[in-house]
Amino acid sequence: MRRKWSFLDAGVAWLQTFLPAQVNIDFTERMRACLGMLAGLLITGLATRWMLGTAMDLPMLLAPIGASAVLLFGVPASPLAQPWAIVGGNMVSALVGVTCVYFLGVSMATAALATSVAVAAMFLLRCLHPPGGAVALSAVLGGPLIVALGYRYVIFPVAINSVLLMLFALLYNNLTGRRYPHAAQPDHGSKHNTTDLRPIDRLGFKPEDLDEVLQQYNQVLDVSRDDLESLFLQTEMHAYRRRFGEITCADIMSRDVVAAEFGTTLEEAWTLLRQHRIKALPVIDRARRVIGIVTLVDFMKNANLDVYASFDEKLRQLIRRTRTDHSAKPEVVGQIMSKPVQTAGHDVHIVELVPLLSDQSLHHIPIVNDERRLVGMVTQSDLIAALYRGRLSDVAVASQA
Repeated sequence: MRRKWSFLDAGVAWLQTFLPAQVNIDFTERMRACLGMLAGLLITGLATRWMLGTAMDLPMLLAPIGASAVLLFGVPASPLAQPWAIVGGNMVSALVGVTCVYFLGVSMATAALATSVAVAAMFLLRCLHPPGGAVALSAVLGGPLIVALGYRYVIFPVAINSVLLMLFALLYNNLTGRRYPHAAQPDHGSKHNTTDLRPIDRLGFKPEDLDEVLQQYNQVLDVSRDDLESLFLQTEMHAYRRRFGEITCADIMSRDVVAAEFGTTLEEAWTLLRQHRIKALPVIDRARRVIGIVTLVDFMKNANLDVYASFDEKLRQLIRRTRTDHSAKPEVVGQIMSKPVQTAGHDVHIVELVPLLSDQSLHHIPIVNDERRLVGMVTQSDLIAALYRGRLSDVAVASQA
């Protein structure tokens, strides 16, 4: 009895492997894709009829175009759904199918050969598009009308359907918040140099690590390499958040922020920097919304300190208030401040500040509340201290375990 149940359990477990995985997209995204397919196919069919007229007894929509619509609107980021994939893949497949019929005639063997050769051609031309296999098959088994068209089939209706649907997808996806086309980045390969990487990229996996794993995997992935790298990086960030707990900017920021306004004179701003021993002043308007930031670097640049000669004198000339009504040099903070300024919300997790402070060479990030009003400031030192305390907590927990 025990062996019988064990065998049954194994059979059930094996059958469960055939169940589809859950699709992790919400209702809004599903409706966006379905409405895009509805509108795209309808407009493509009507536009094709308008272009060809009723004189030609041709199908206005080719059946494989329905499969192309699934890719274009359901998974627009897929490498298989990009413009060259749909247009090039469908047209190359149609050309292969018609050529096979021309030399070998219509048969099941010709249909199988045309489909496999079409896939090989799409691999070679880097335009792999699954519906292309159906296009090649239709060229062979599509009936007397398709066969009679010969090479015209490549243009009518394959090319017309493909181009029209792709153009509508280009418009629709971008209007609904989906970037299309999803251009591939240049190959990474072994050209990476660790000195060229951003600071955050030197931690965790590196681009060449992903390239090597993909080469070992040796299968076509229905996701672009750059999207895959982005997902891995986001996963790392999520793991860091879980590791350090829910530490937000509000937990580590300096609340007694010294700020300046647009009309604050350079002399006053410099005095504030020196008195409070700080290196940056957020510039705010009357509603305490951040409109810029002025740092020691801004003073240096505007003092024309390209050479070391008379360094002190040049700085004094910049800061000193001009007594006349008109001046060619900057007089107030608003004239030298850096803008726009990168800010962060008070409820943002500190891990999200790491790319800003490491990769963008920022040293200070003004923190704003839900009304975009200045409530604090986070510096590189604040972030390092917070991450250090989080690391110490991990060590303490590990030692107790």
